[in-house]
Amino acid sequence: MALLDIPHPAVTINIQSPITSYEHSQMLETTRTYRARIVNHQQVSDDFDQCGFAASKLWNVARYYTQGRWDEDGEIPDDGELKSELKEHERYSDLHSQSSQRVLEELAESFTSWYKARQHGDENANPPGYRKHGDEHPRSTVTWKQKGIKHDSKHSQLRLSKGFNLKTHRSDFILCEYETRPDATVENIQQVRAVWNGDRWELHLVCKVEIPVEDAPGDNTAGIDLGITNYLAIAYDDGDAELYPGNSLKQDKHYFTRDEYDTEGENGPSRRGLRARQKLSRRRDHFLHALAKHVVEQCIDHEVGRVAIGELSRIREEENGDSRSWGKRGNKKLHGWEFDRFSCLLEYKAEEHGILVDRVSERDTSKTCSCCGRKRDSNRVERGLYVCESCGATMNADVNGAVNIRRKITQNPPTEDMSNGRLARPVAYLFNQTSGLFHPREQVGCES
Repeated sequence: MALLDIPHPAVTINIQSPITSYEHSQMLETTRTYRARIVNHQQVSDDFDQCGFAASKLWNVARYYTQGRWDEDGEIPDDGELKSELKEHERYSDLHSQSSQRVLEELAESFTSWYKARQHGDENANPPGYRKHGDEHPRSTVTWKQKGIKHDSKHSQLRLSKGFNLKTHRSDFILCEYETRPDATVENIQQVRAVWNGDRWELHLVCKVEIPVEDAPGDNTAGIDLGITNYLAIAYDDGDAELYPGNSLKQDKHYFTRDEYDTEGENGPSRRGLRARQKLSRRRDHFLHALAKHVVEQCIDHEVGRVAIGELSRIREEENGDSRSWGKRGNKKLHGWEFDRFSCLLEYKAEEHGILVDRVSERDTSKTCSCCGRKRDSNRVERGLYVCESCGATMNADVNGAVNIRRKITQNPPTEDMSNGRLARPVAYLFNQTSGLFHPREQVGCES
């Protein structure tokens, strides 16, 4: 089996998964990524171009080596092997050593993601491709770690080290001035990423920060069921329930992957297509951030101190460990479902307010009646509707799952006298593209 040389654009992730530790009871140590504009862009753009082109060339060298290993013995080399084999290569010395290492790590991660997707039945998944040559050579994202960074916070300047081969052209480093949002305090920089946004370079500054942690809003609990049609359903122990449809995400994906955008040539996506993908990624990021923030605010209003969310890391596997197939369309949807990313966002936003987020198994939560506890596959009569044949309860199927997920942490058994009125008619919140906020369906209807 040969790898396909189909370009697969790298995706820049703007938010790090939080790394947390407690130095004392009221402070949380975590990371934040700030997007910054390069003030002296005209003076440094050529230097960033050189580094971006060098990263693309190193990617292609590593891609060629990986292809050879696959053709020879069917193995995909990890980042350790790539670093060991290519550290003496001329292209490796074009960048600072840690920057070159990050390029190889990204390639290894991309191949691992592709291989896992194929194992889980996604026949449309393509391996990472070569980055094209010529006048339109893509400017790859370049990452500097701490050894390659000197930061002057007083004057908002960064000195980013070049590789040995590029030092002879101008200077040993790139000295750039940056500007970020007024409320951002840029210090304790862990990484700097230079990202080409289609028109110019911008910086993503990954900083270690300490933030105060509030006391928990209360002792109540909530359960969250993640889905595709409804991105999530949440149930509180006071009987309230809410739905958050993913309509805006679907509309964006449909619009920005139309044929006129999603065109591929020998050298990858067109410039218009690449910009459309970048815009789609930014809009998806904003949706996930806004949703996580809104859910935390709702939990505060309901005095929630602990949230249970479905753990979906093994949703692509059967109980015996074999790959599970959801059908051609289902596998494609599942592959693009960023449940882990949302869970990470929710965790770090909730932690700031003293709310603990637990990931729990979703096993049997969609089949079990949250009112009487009896389990039947036939109870879920159609998408969105759950009718229990035993106790007669009728409710929204996603909310029923959310109640069962919440019970995973409360350990309270179902009670047949539980009122299912609000479970059958939960409040639906829709995302308003204009305001960038979530509003009840009735308000969104009035605004339109």
